[in-house]
Amino acid sequence: MAKSALGRGLSALLPDEDTQETGSAKDKTSGKTGMAEKTGTGSETRSGEILVRLEKLLPNPGQPRRRFEKPELEELAASIKQHGIIQPVIAEKNEQGNYIIVAGERRCRAAAIAGLSEVPVLIRSYSDQKRLEVALIENLHRSDLNPIEEAMAYKQLMDTAGLSQDEAAERVGKNRSTVANALRLLKLPSRIKEALEEGNLSAGHARTILSLPKGADQETLFSEIRDKGMSVRAAEKRAAELSADKHTAGKNNAVKSGKKDPEIKNMEEKFIKTLGTKVTINGGLKRGRIEIEYYSMDDLERLYGILER
Repeated sequence: MAKSALGRGLSALLPDEDTQETGSAKDKTSGKTGMAEKTGTGSETRSGEILVRLEKLLPNPGQPRRRFEKPELEELAASIKQHGIIQPVIAEKNEQGNYIIVAGERRCRAAAIAGLSEVPVLIRSYSDQKRLEVALIENLHRSDLNPIEEAMAYKQLMDTAGLSQDEAAERVGKNRSTVANALRLLKLPSRIKEALEEGNLSAGHARTILSLPKGADQETLFSEIRDKGMSVRAAEKRAAELSADKHTAGKNNAVKSGKKDPEIKNMEEKFIKTLGTKVTINGGLKRGRIEIEYYSMDDLERLYGILER
């Protein structure tokens, strides 16, 4: 089966941007794209777009983006004031005569801030699945979603279209590991997801928290990251310590004797400090084996980089 055009990004769906930039340059002072011959609700333009009043453009219920940061909107509004709207909004007309935004809600919000009353719109008709794909790709390729918004969008796409992770990744032009790692974030406790969504926690920190299997340990590490301002590397070391503490506590219940040689124990601690993860030396001074634990693909790649030096 041929790969969906959506996997190649919005360029497969929208007009050539060079053409639009040329048109907009002709009418920068008007705040329009420079391609319209008539104005008013639904008036046609030479490029096949129509100009639609902002009040008739309604948000897409399936819009992946839930947060629109004011500084970003104001920056986009300043650009619109100077150059006009280079890329038209994509929308579907509904039965009430209004238009549901499929891609371009940020542009509409910024246009309102810039003082525009209408924006150029391309009218399209999509299935529920394709509408979601277009909205997701528009956000992924033009303005980053926060990690939770991205994860929820992937899940919604998979649920709506009945896609596997591999299929969803192909549809939006991403690696399967990118989609898989994003979806794992939805397993975090609610307050940690909120911090991630609000930008108070990085995705790297979140993946480190996920390396701990128990919710109580995840909450503990999150609190320490927040209160101490830990870097991702420091958080990884702390996660390894928490894992080691649990591992040691479990072993103490089963093993009553056979304490390790102090020199072996000292070497273990040096390994843990250097590698930032749990390291166990099983054996004695003459023979044994070393076990190095990792908690994610990122963690494994980090360890590989250290050992490769």
